[in-house]
Amino acid sequence: MEHQKKLRRIDIGFLSLMALLLLEQLAVYANLYMDQSFSGWEMAASIGAIAAIAMGLLLPVGYSVVLVFIFAVTYLVWLTTHGRSDLLEVSWLLLIPANVLVASFLNNGLIRTKNMMVRLKDLNDKNPTIDLDTGLGNKEAFADLLSKQTNLARRYPEKYDFSLAIFKIEFLPLVLESLGPERYSRFLLEISNTIQQQIRMEDSKFSIDMGRFIILCPLTDRSFFSVVAERVKNAMMSLDFQDKKGQPLKLVVRSATLGFQLDRADFFLQTDDVINALERGTETDLIAEYI
Repeated sequence: MEHQKKLRRIDIGFLSLMALLLLEQLAVYANLYMDQSFSGWEMAASIGAIAAIAMGLLLPVGYSVVLVFIFAVTYLVWLTTHGRSDLLEVSWLLLIPANVLVASFLNNGLIRTKNMMVRLKDLNDKNPTIDLDTGLGNKEAFADLLSKQTNLARRYPEKYDFSLAIFKIEFLPLVLESLGPERYSRFLLEISNTIQQQIRMEDSKFSIDMGRFIILCPLTDRSFFSVVAERVKNAMMSLDFQDKKGQPLKLVVRSATLGFQLDRADFFLQTDDVINALERGTETDLIAEYI
């Protein structure tokens, strides 16, 4: 939303510059209509107005302001002593400085902002992201953390390991239809909060497509981790949430767990393989089918 506002300001800035240029053209045509002439001086001033735009785009704001002040004073003195009081010559007193200031504003306040936004978007595309509202990481964030955890576990095999669990919502198309897009977004927030209440702060949670959620828990007791996964699954299925008709939403959730194994360290660097292995594990979770 904030990016859209900034882009809108950029559009307004360019529209303002275009309107200023049209106003200058109108002043030129009006002068031609009234005087039936266009002198060499007026031609030079017209070119100077275009050069003022380039100056505003290239020079720092401080230099632009100083040059505008010098021009305004000098031109006003010249206009008072030597200039003719026609429309075009009087207009340059305001239009040329306006060209410099508007162009400088576009360069420093808008064009640089747009370039920064483009760079941020590129970084966002390269780096893993976490949804700020739900706290759920995406697949890229999961792959990044999985790689880091695998390298740590491989480097310190006697001191460090981690476990994974997946939670898959069954009959996802029916859930999406019963909730609708807006309520499904709220549903994701509730799911995220529910998962967070069942895990530790140092654990991580991710939302993979097709209604799949993964938690990664470092330094977890393997004999107890299946209990943690079961607790999370039961909490998800017990979630009190209403569909768009006001009826309680009934969830069927399958789960599976997977622990890091040093002799399969390379396998844990393949994100898709890990996700597929976890999902295959949900096929043996038969408890949810009878709820």
